[in-house]
Amino acid sequence: MISIRRHLKLALMAAAIGLAGCGMLQPANTVALSAQLSAGNEVPPNASSATGTAEATFKKDSSLLSWKISYAGLTGPATAAHIHGPAAAGANAGVVVPFAVSANPIEGQATLTAAQVADLMAGKWYVNIHTAANKGGEIRGQLMPK
Repeated sequence: MISIRRHLKLALMAAAIGLAGCGMLQPANTVALSAQLSAGNEVPPNASSATGTAEATFKKDSSLLSWKISYAGLTGPATAAHIHGPAAAGANAGVVVPFAVSANPIEGQATLTAAQVADLMAGKWYVNIHTAANKGGEIRGQLMPK
């Protein structure tokens, strides 16, 4: 006869395995990405002390990229913000996904093409926030899969 204590241990182990299995299902379809934005990442760098973060998720089955970008300490209001690519850190590229800069944080989503997905997953996209004082970009960060 199995004791109550043994039943409890088995039930807890089964629950833990079940929860671990549930957590494994989501990452197969979703990729988390992030970037730390700073003036030192700009090309060329500038003297701003502003900082920012970009958190994004990419859903493989729908090619949907969703993002939330927060920033603080800009030299003035953000005049533009977008994702640029394809470019490695230290290089510049054109805009691939523009953002509506009406609030902080900046939130949105876009459906990507196969070529865009390849560049994003290769770490060749960066988030850039521009101001009047830094027209070429005040803070920037390379968007990388976590």
